[in-house]
Amino acid sequence: MKLHANNTKQYQTVTAYDQSGVEINAQRFSKSLIVMPEMAPRDWPAATFDDLTEAHFAQILADMPDVVILGTGARQRFVDPRLTAELTLRRIGVECMDNQAACRTYNILMGEGRKVTLALIMEPAAPASAAG
Repeated sequence: MKLHANNTKQYQTVTAYDQSGVEINAQRFSKSLIVMPEMAPRDWPAATFDDLTEAHFAQILADMPDVVILGTGARQRFVDPRLTAELTLRRIGVECMDNQAACRTYNILMGEGRKVTLALIMEPAAPASAAG
């Protein structure tokens, strides 16, 4: 889905997304990444939802956002609260949603001037099964 630009051109904005990736300011990404309004997108080593550890969230905590929008892939999944305990202790909210909803929500919060982090898990596509 393509999204239309508005008055947020100076910020990192989700400009498009689909099942295999996301565009931030028209630059394509197909691996997991962290996006904040005023910082260039950066790789996030969370290859799959099941691989998430406390260390992944410590990387996010270092930026001290107000809220984290966690894109959990093609479907919404909820992270174990133990993994986000340090964020919770610092009163940083974590919202889990599928990647498409996460991209839309990030743009809205970013457009409102919030210090929001978008953490997207871009799981590799399942290999096509061979016909036997």
